[in-house]
Amino acid sequence: MNRRGGPPSLLPTLTEVWTEPVPDRDKKLPGARPRHDAPPGAVGPPDGEPGEEQLVRAVLQDVQRHVDLMLEYRLRASLTPLLTQLADTLVRELRQELSETLHDVVKRSVNQELVRRRKR
Repeated sequence: MNRRGGPPSLLPTLTEVWTEPVPDRDKKLPGARPRHDAPPGAVGPPDGEPGEEQLVRAVLQDVQRHVDLMLEYRLRASLTPLLTQLADTLVRELRQELSETLHDVVKRSVNQELVRRRKR
């Protein structure tokens, strides 16, 4: 149900949970490598698999992208009528100001011309 210009109809969902085995402090799992941000003796996932930090970053980036899209959509939807109304009001006020200014300029010009004609 994706309306034209609407929010994305498919939002990501977490369907799998990746858990890292917790080894004994003195044991290392075969194929596991130490994590750089972990205390000495800790092990990370086997080579080729993303670590927890990488998964967190990837999920955060994906969520941030969707949040940005939704925020932009909602801001546009909320601001469009307000900006249209503001633009209409601004145009109306500017026309009124222009009309008043034009009226004043013409009035002054006519008065100056009348003064010139009287002096002749």
